[in-house]
Order: sequence, then structure tokens, then C-alpha cells
Amino acid sequence: MTETESGPRHAAKPGDSGLRKTFRGIGQTLITMGVVVLLFIVYEVYITDLFTAQRQSALNEELHDAWDDPTIQQDTNFADLPLGEAFAIMRIPAFGADYAQVVLEGTTAEVLEQGPGHYASTAMPGEVGNFSIAGHRVGKGSPFLNLDKLTPGDSVVFETKESWYVYRVIGDTDSGEFTDPDYPGIAGQRIVLPSETDVIAPVPDGQGGEPSHALLTLTTCHPKFSAAERMIIHAYLDGEPLSKAEYPEPADVPALKGA
Repeated sequence: MTETESGPRHAAKPGDSGLRKTFRGIGQTLITMGVVVLLFIVYEVYITDLFTAQRQSALNEELHDAWDDPTIQQDTNFADLPLGEAFAIMRIPAFGADYAQVVLEGTTAEVLEQGPGHYASTAMPGEVGNFSIAGHRVGKGSPFLNLDKLTPGDSVVFETKESWYVYRVIGDTDSGEFTDPDYPGIAGQRIVLPSETDVIAPVPDGQGGEPSHALLTLTTCHPKFSAAERMIIHAYLDGEPLSKAEYPEPADVPALKGA
């Protein structure tokens, strides 16, 4: 069949080959970038969790060794803690019996890669004021991954060398609302902008004033995989500290039983 009989054949235009190469190059670049981003996400979410878990295990052992040393009176010297030093173990029964996070002093990036960190300017366990802790939501151990699952009345327990401190999330356990007339202006859970630093103030109601309660504040990024906002949990100290002489093991602490 001749060209006339079959119709004219379309000759490739001079620029077609160059365009194909350009689009092919762009496609390969996008695929490569996608793979790099995927590997980065896997590293941040999973690999850093493994590294932090190993570090947490070592910190836990080191902290218990220090507590067994009779020359260390850490409970009475919280103010002298150096940056990065472990001083407490945080347990949240709602997150399971195996949830135990060593808390360190400070909130630098290096500290938070190892575990939850204490805002150095805030109160310490059991003190009147606002004992405030920061932790990663995703990656670096993800200690506060499920912070949004906490409900009014849930306990957050801190173990130190000599004592147990039990805090409970502010709110109405019957209705599930994060409000309590005993703590006006302080919701048990709220979402704020990163600039709203008054959440770790001694009285975190935005009004200032002198503290009269022993409070706990937990802060983390919100939503997951984003740092656009902060999720805040406020809790109150539930009663006096429990002596480890009377309650030596976690299973002995009423707030931790059945966790």
C-alpha cells in the first residue's frame, strides 16, 4: 500500500525527542525525590523509635542504679539537676502496663531525642505550680503519640527516688468534658498555637497570678506529623505523694493496679 493509499505518515517533529527526554528526566527526578521522602519518613517514624527505645532502656537502668546509691538524695535536690539528667519515670496506665518513660531535665532537641523532657523553668513533681513536660508525638520514641486518648480522671504517675506522684487529667469523669469548676479556665485538654507559652505558666489560665494548686502539663505537637499546633493536657496532683517505703513497686500503687 502506498503512502497515498494509506494516508500520510506523521513524521516526528524535531523537538519531540527533546521533550520526551525532558519529561522522562522530570519523572525520574520526582520518583527519586519520592523514594527519598519515603525513606526519611521511615527513618523518622520507625528507626528513631528504635534508637530512642534503646536509649530509654539504658536510662531506666542507670536511673535505678542511681536511686540505689544511698549517697544520692535526688528528691531533695531537683533544683540542681543538670541539663539532660534523668530524674523520674512517667507511667500512664491508659497507655498500657508496659508504658514507662524516663523523664529528663530540659527540652532541647538533644534531650527530647532521648525521651520526655521537663521545662526547666517550671515546678517539679509534687510542687505547687505547674510541673510541665514536653514529648514527641511521632518519632524519637513517640512518647506522646496517644496523648489525645487521655480522658478526664486518667492518671499520670511519676516515680522518683523516694516517692510516687499521682496526677489526674482535669475534667468531669461522668460527662467526659475537660472542665472542672475547681480549676476555672484550665481545661484538661486543649489545642493551642506554638506561641501560646502561657500553658506552662505557674497558673496556666492565661490570667497569671500566684499558683495555689500542684498541676501537671503535658505538651506535644498537633496534629500527628505536624508542628502547626500543640496538644496540651492539664492534670492536678491527686493527694499527697506516696512513699516508696510503703509502695515499693509499681503494682503496689493503687493508680497503677490493673494497668
